[in-house]
Amino acid sequence: MDYRGTSVAAPSRPAPELDTVGAFDCAEESAHYAFSVQLLLSQYAAVVPWRAEGVGELGSGDARAVGQVVRTMPGLRVHGTDISATSVERARATIDELGVADRYTVELGDFFEWAGSAAGRRISTVIANPPYIPAPDGDILMPELWGGVHGNDLALRLLTVGFEHLLVALPSYSDPAEMLETAADLGYRVANFLAMGLEFGRYSNEPKVRAHIERLVAEGHGWAGDDEYVVAIALLTQSPAVARDRSAQLRRALQLPG
Repeated sequence: MDYRGTSVAAPSRPAPELDTVGAFDCAEESAHYAFSVQLLLSQYAAVVPWRAEGVGELGSGDARAVGQVVRTMPGLRVHGTDISATSVERARATIDELGVADRYTVELGDFFEWAGSAAGRRISTVIANPPYIPAPDGDILMPELWGGVHGNDLALRLLTVGFEHLLVALPSYSDPAEMLETAADLGYRVANFLAMGLEFGRYSNEPKVRAHIERLVAEGHGWAGDDEYVVAIALLTQSPAVARDRSAQLRRALQLPG
């Protein structure tokens, strides 16, 4: 399965028209993402100041997964940003349906512009499940899911923005080793993570994408089985209060060498 319910802007790929993003769903991954976000925020509440500051969200999609998290965590406030007007409309409808509009807002715009604003600088924590389909270019079945040649463009860009705490999805076939090495260079530790195996879905099984994934894996840029891969939701933090770095365990969970 491939869908993360996420639309974001990045300079390295063509942005989709703001009102043409379709509706996608992957119940397994959405449930994994929601459970992981809830558990990691709860477990590390003494380190991650989400109660005091709230959190930012890179790409809200239809807001279903995170909306459920907000509903079950009374102290959580989320500010989401999405470049798709259609997604923002759906997200706001979902938020109203779940009854969490007082604590979950989604605005239309570029997350990275918001991150540099006064409002963005007041928040030190971001949650993100960005597009991560790797392909030679964005001419794929769903261009909104393209994460760049290695699938990690937006995740890598997020590392450089300056947030102290990141809750981010790391797929095993999207060069997570580069992501972890870059994170370490920037002073991030892997506080903890939850990993889940997923089957290839329609978008990763597109012949062009599937062949590209096979090349990446053969070149050592990730891992995938015959029809499966792994997605981990990891809490990366620069806080000195987290002394243990679980990056080696995360690499093993993602089937990476070393």
